[in-house]
Amino acid sequence: MKKLGSGMIHLGIMMFMQYVLVAVWWVPMATYLANTLKLEVFQVSLILSSMAIGSMASPFIGVIADRYVSAEKVLAVLNLLTGGLLLIAARQTGFTGLMISVTLAMLCYMPTWSLTSAIAMQHAPAELFPRIRVMGSVGWVASGIFSQVAIHGFGLSVFDGTVLPLYCGAATSLVAAALNLLLPKTPARADKSRKLSVKDILGLNVVSMLRNRNFFIFMLISFLAIIPFNLYHLYGSMILADQDIRHITVTMNWGQLAEMFFLVITTTIMVKYGIKKTLIFGLTAMAVRYIAFLAGVETGQEAYFIVGILVHGLIFGLFFVGGQVYTEQMAPGNMKAQAQGFLSFAVWGVGYLIGTLLNGFLIHYFRVAEKCDWAVLFIISAMITLLLICLLIKEEKPAPAAG
Repeated sequence: MKKLGSGMIHLGIMMFMQYVLVAVWWVPMATYLANTLKLEVFQVSLILSSMAIGSMASPFIGVIADRYVSAEKVLAVLNLLTGGLLLIAARQTGFTGLMISVTLAMLCYMPTWSLTSAIAMQHAPAELFPRIRVMGSVGWVASGIFSQVAIHGFGLSVFDGTVLPLYCGAATSLVAAALNLLLPKTPARADKSRKLSVKDILGLNVVSMLRNRNFFIFMLISFLAIIPFNLYHLYGSMILADQDIRHITVTMNWGQLAEMFFLVITTTIMVKYGIKKTLIFGLTAMAVRYIAFLAGVETGQEAYFIVGILVHGLIFGLFFVGGQVYTEQMAPGNMKAQAQGFLSFAVWGVGYLIGTLLNGFLIHYFRVAEKCDWAVLFIISAMITLLLICLLIKEEKPAPAAG
């Protein structure tokens, strides 16, 4: 058992800062691009695809942290660069400038998701990771609270949909970079004497883990599941805006409030039911989300959207965070950061990019009178999710419990 102490506090602060710095500007980004800057839907989709593009750098960053530089120093540099690039993005009003600056910012930021996971699980037992990661959810919620403080404290008429969130994200990134230097030392653990190969540089050694049937099935389901997940995660602000729901950031943060609870109990669920049932529970929650959203569109009742938002904690905690724990336990000791990076590359990179472009195309295709026919997209997302649930249930050999 690894020693726990003040380092746990630093790890919690790390997670808090890492998620508040992105939530404050990313959650309302779609609304800012579409409604304020009046960019075309396909341009909005391309800019928002920067999250997926950024995730593709995760394996490379994992190699650096595993082989050359202490992970906490890599994290500090990435956050410093993210802050600077967000300042540049805040001054852009055209598609080209925003596409370049936001993509560069995400190339620096997105690898930090897998990097912070690797740091946390090197200094605490993997089964405790969900309880450390819950501080990221607290940070996400804090971003919504800040938006309301900004409105009332500074006499603003509106915060979401303006350029202010980008400036807030930049400032928070710089503070996070300074705090990263206080993290427990997390030195590189790979054998430096072994000659560096192209596979090392690209982080492709982790592909060998796919020979394990259980891990392959897990990766396949995760890769496909991110496509329907992406519809709400990326275009959620547009969905709510089209329903004339006010205070979008705060409303969406109800999902993170629920996530805080579900992350605390994720470990218990994984140990008791195993990874297969845990994944099924998470996917079932995602099906409930889109069925509830469909009911909200058909009835005009905001309560259904609240239901769909509240199950976010079940989806993210049981499916995605649980998957990080499973990946940690499956990975060899010298490839922990690379394994987390590969998971991020496949799911939040390639899968998320496909979801971004596909959902963006569908939003454009089914757009009528400046609003999308969201009911069609909710039906498609629910059907994909239900098919994945059937695929998991049909899988006879369950993966071992990740606890």
